Amino acid sequence: MSPRKPALIAAFAMLTLGAAACTQAEQNKAEQKADTAAKDTKAAAAQAGEVVESGAMKAAQAVESGAGKVADKLEDNQAKAAAEGRPGAVDPATDQRVPAKK
Repeated sequence: MSPRKPALIAAFAMLTLGAAACTQAEQNKAEQKADTAAKDTKAAAAQAGEVVESGAMKAAQAVESGAGKVADKLEDNQAKAAAEGRPGAVDPATDQRVPAKK
């Protein structure tokens, strides 16, 4: 074997090990980036969920408020109709229906 062959083999071995180490380092870096991206995605999803939930809460509150106003208006209308003796009306205070006139 010529004196150059062991040197070439050693150089090739070092390059191979260096390439493998580089590849492992790149894999580690890519794994870290993937972990960070997963954590960021989880946090963003949680925040989006909170935003959606708060929007649903506001919508439900608006419906509740609107329904309460409608119920108050209907109750007022029924009280007036019952006081006037209109058949079919229900007096909200007594829950009694005004009978039909014969």
